[in-house]
Amino acid sequence: MVARRTVLAALLGAAGCAAAPVVPPAPSAAPEPVTIERRASAARRRDVDVVTVRPAGQGGDLPVCLLLHGRGSTAHSMVGLGIPQFLTSAVAAGVPPFAAVAVDCGAGYFTAHPDDDALRMLTDELPGWIGRAPFAALGISMGGFGALRLARVRGDLRAVALLSPAMFLSWPDARSRNAFADEAEWAADEPLRHLPDVAGTPMGLWIGQGDPFLAAARRLIAGVRPDPAVVGPGGHDDAFWRRVLPDALAFVGRHAA
Repeated sequence: MVARRTVLAALLGAAGCAAAPVVPPAPSAAPEPVTIERRASAARRRDVDVVTVRPAGQGGDLPVCLLLHGRGSTAHSMVGLGIPQFLTSAVAAGVPPFAAVAVDCGAGYFTAHPDDDALRMLTDELPGWIGRAPFAALGISMGGFGALRLARVRGDLRAVALLSPAMFLSWPDARSRNAFADEAEWAADEPLRHLPDVAGTPMGLWIGQGDPFLAAARRLIAGVRPDPAVVGPGGHDDAFWRRVLPDALAFVGRHAA
């Protein structure tokens, strides 16, 4: 059975309010803007949270953009960055409506490990959980690496939005992440080594001038020419991502219809 709850209920439980009486919500034609489902992932060999964000007031069957979090974060971090508010504002401003789904992807850079294969979860399990294949992916830091890996595997994504994508120009840089078994595994997965595979995917990129991955991002910009490709003030942090998320969501939305 799938455990499903609203973010409000989850936060109350986390705050130690489980003993409070549970009042069923009033019937409403509008779905909850944010819901969380707990799923058992065979690919990752653990339970994961699947967080679905819908524009406020939008019902019906919406296309889905996959949200891929950074290393050290979880699906819940996308809510903390303001995705619900930004998505609602984008749709109110005229962006075609779509839903956004985040899932716990671990810290393994979407490389297949013996006991954890986040990429296989995204390709083989997630579409069944949400009832459709995502039309786009938005990745932050490590999630940008994953979005590019997914674009290579899928080949039919209509948009990829990259915020401060974590990519590596050399094996010593990649080895420091302790996510790859050896240089050959990294070379097989590193997006910068396989740019022709994603050159036809509509892509937008946003990165800060003080980001440690800027040199790698410039290699991607030169190789596939994302449009837009924005290098602006900021670093590799929440403040930068919150600033550019409205533009990234608008870019994704333009490919939703």
